[in-house]
Amino acid sequence: MIVLAAATSLTMAAPELPPLPPITRDPQVTYVDRSGAVLGVRGGRYAPPVDLAKLPAYVPAAFIAIEDRRFYTHTGFDPVGIGRAILDGVSEGRPTQGASTITQQLARNLFLSADRTVERKAKELVWSIQLERTYSKKQILALYLSRTYYGSGAYGLEAASRRYFNKPATRLSLREAATLAGLMKSPTNYNPIQQPEASARRAALVLDAMVETGAITPADRAKAMAAPLKVWNSAPTAPAQYFVDWLDAQRRQIMPQPKQDMVVETTMDMALETAAADSTRAVLARYKSQSVGQAALVALDGQGRVRAMIGGADYAAGPYNRAVTARRQAGSAWKPFVYLTALEAGRTPGMAVIDEPLTIGNWSPQNYAGGYLGQITLEQAVAQSVNTVAVRTADEVGRANVAATARRLGIASPVNTDPAMALGTTLVSPLEMTQAYAAFSNGGLRVAAYGIEKIRTNGGQVIYQRKAGPQARVIANPALSEMNQMLRTAVASGTGGRAKIAGYDLAGKTGTTSDYKDAWFAGYSGGFTTVVWMGRDDGASMGRITGGSAPAELWRGFMTVALKRGPAQAIPAGPAAPVLAPPPVEVLVPVVEEHIEPAAQVPAEVPEDPPI
Repeated sequence: MIVLAAATSLTMAAPELPPLPPITRDPQVTYVDRSGAVLGVRGGRYAPPVDLAKLPAYVPAAFIAIEDRRFYTHTGFDPVGIGRAILDGVSEGRPTQGASTITQQLARNLFLSADRTVERKAKELVWSIQLERTYSKKQILALYLSRTYYGSGAYGLEAASRRYFNKPATRLSLREAATLAGLMKSPTNYNPIQQPEASARRAALVLDAMVETGAITPADRAKAMAAPLKVWNSAPTAPAQYFVDWLDAQRRQIMPQPKQDMVVETTMDMALETAAADSTRAVLARYKSQSVGQAALVALDGQGRVRAMIGGADYAAGPYNRAVTARRQAGSAWKPFVYLTALEAGRTPGMAVIDEPLTIGNWSPQNYAGGYLGQITLEQAVAQSVNTVAVRTADEVGRANVAATARRLGIASPVNTDPAMALGTTLVSPLEMTQAYAAFSNGGLRVAAYGIEKIRTNGGQVIYQRKAGPQARVIANPALSEMNQMLRTAVASGTGGRAKIAGYDLAGKTGTTSDYKDAWFAGYSGGFTTVVWMGRDDGASMGRITGGSAPAELWRGFMTVALKRGPAQAIPAGPAAPVLAPPPVEVLVPVVEEHIEPAAQVPAEVPEDPPI
């Protein structure tokens, strides 16, 4: 009663009040995909105030009906509401609570804590009155809708609309608006994801209040409650947050401290990202019993634009990006660098080679099945992923030259050159492998993977524009066409059989490392490359998962969607004649013992995928 009397006196006397503290918000950076769909927001917690004129009228009406019916007539606080709350509290034997107007709630969100003390309540009333004197009702309501917490990490109406319903606030239905307005009482107890029944009951109360205030008719209410409500259990853009984190670090180098809200236009195609996430979830679930814990996927077009990126099984469980940051042994997915080096040295796919026992120093590589095929062609050795032939070939053409080939195509990590390097003991990231394989898909041109096209203000002023330079040719013919043909065979009749998609020109290579710790499938069509890795974060073995099983299935699931989304292209043949100069002399990076085992300690068997 003391606070009510003091507040009434303040209003009647209209005294000089202290000026409002500044209302500030840190700039936000919004990331959008290639079509303009929002991927994520970084920076400040709060978005700019919503534009009430663009919202359906029932959206603000829902909040006013349930939170503050006399919003447009009071001066910052509601004496009638406060009096009713006091009487209710006395009659029920509980402390006075509730009755805060929208303006009071905004004052608390802007300037104060949520502590329930007389001092805080008095300050809240003072700031509420001053807010009403300084801003219009529309400005106050817009700020309120933008500064309120809606649960599930969503601050502001726009964030809540996208989080729960995967749509902008301008497209909210009446039922959805009532659901969000119902969250104001308790974002936890009325969360539509965690408490769907309580949320539905609360939404019904909001609609009842809207009928009572005349905002909607009883028929509108009945229609809204009969309409199905689709709530997203996880944010639809959650898989894209690995990509957004990767770009946000790059954006900070370009623009460390933006002074205003910015929009980053990216290369991602959210439809493809969704397809990648769906395929990843399905395959991980299918192979859960075989101890498959994590997966990563990167998809690039022929210019290096990242079209999809999956950094792990669940971003909410941990933002560690395995597609970019994790470096794991490549297994036999490394072998194309060996064979490309051999082709450039004059060998041909039909050349006869011998699959037989081999010893280098005190190490003898083994094939997956344990036996030997005898005389086969180089193309067969690739298709069946024969270990002994790959090791012998690397030894003959020079492991330093193989390392130079890998770096030329886009491998940036240190490359070891011990005898086992031909079997993929070098640690690489999926992103590196994708950009290296991209040269096979686009006619022999090197790509540098990137995701930022443009940075602009909300008003359209361009702050940064990526300028594409000429792509260097890193593979020429006949080696390019020969390598592509060998990798086509690996998919058509070799270890990559599960990646086949009828009607498309596809090529690729499986990879499986010692004790089934890492499994890869790296493949491409014309101008589009996707690499999949699967394994465990703890480095433990999976249950006989090879690159030709779960990774190839994940790749196929994603590429089935990706190939339909764009025009199907044959893998380009590349230039008609050799144009490459001899590779420069490379300074080899020393082997780091904590990452790469010396040849004598490499396991005797590096398993590879059996043919399908």
